[in-house]
Amino acid sequence: MSALLDTITNQVLHAPVWLVLLVVGGVVFVEDALFVGFVVPGETVAVLGGVAASLGHVPLAAVLVVVVAAAIVGDTVGFEVGRHLGGRVVALRAFDRHRERIDQAQGFLGRRGGAAVFLGRWTAFLRAVMPALAGMSKMHYPTFLVWNAAGGIAWGSAVVTAGYLAGRSYARVETWLGRGAAVAVGVVVVVALVVWQVRRHRDEGAGGAEAERAENPSRMPSAG
Repeated sequence: MSALLDTITNQVLHAPVWLVLLVVGGVVFVEDALFVGFVVPGETVAVLGGVAASLGHVPLAAVLVVVVAAAIVGDTVGFEVGRHLGGRVVALRAFDRHRERIDQAQGFLGRRGGAAVFLGRWTAFLRAVMPALAGMSKMHYPTFLVWNAAGGIAWGSAVVTAGYLAGRSYARVETWLGRGAAVAVGVVVVVALVVWQVRRHRDEGAGGAEAERAENPSRMPSAG
């Protein structure tokens, strides 16, 4: 079993640097641009990019730049999609199961304006839909860009740094106890991060519903 884990870890760590950066940036971009943040684990992939950087496989600065840039550009694409097609997109049957949460997000955007774009960056569902909702609400793009950039920089730095610190733990264990123990710790860290993400995604719906239900959000407002 340890040999299998060692093989998997080696394959990941020896993938070409450009491929690691392409996958990390691509997943973060797709999560924000195409309304699939509740399916595509952009945050988890960004964390794993930080882990790869801590192990010396890719430059930390490169991961930070790629994640932040992908987050900002992805949100910008989502904003434009929302401005031009948003009404038709969110009306699709595929979004029926998320209708209440979309209404809540619209209410949140109406109350907080640009700040909702920044705050939405920190939860998977809002990270996926908030840019499009901002575009649908006719928010001015300069306003959106300021909050989007602030959120992308803060979020990208935080999640990549979290992965980097987790990977440093892996490196210390490898120095102290050897490669086999380090692989085990690395797998535990990655699994823990993934489980944490899954639980966060589940709790967002329940916790957000309770917090927002009392305010009974109505029609989509205009943010400026």
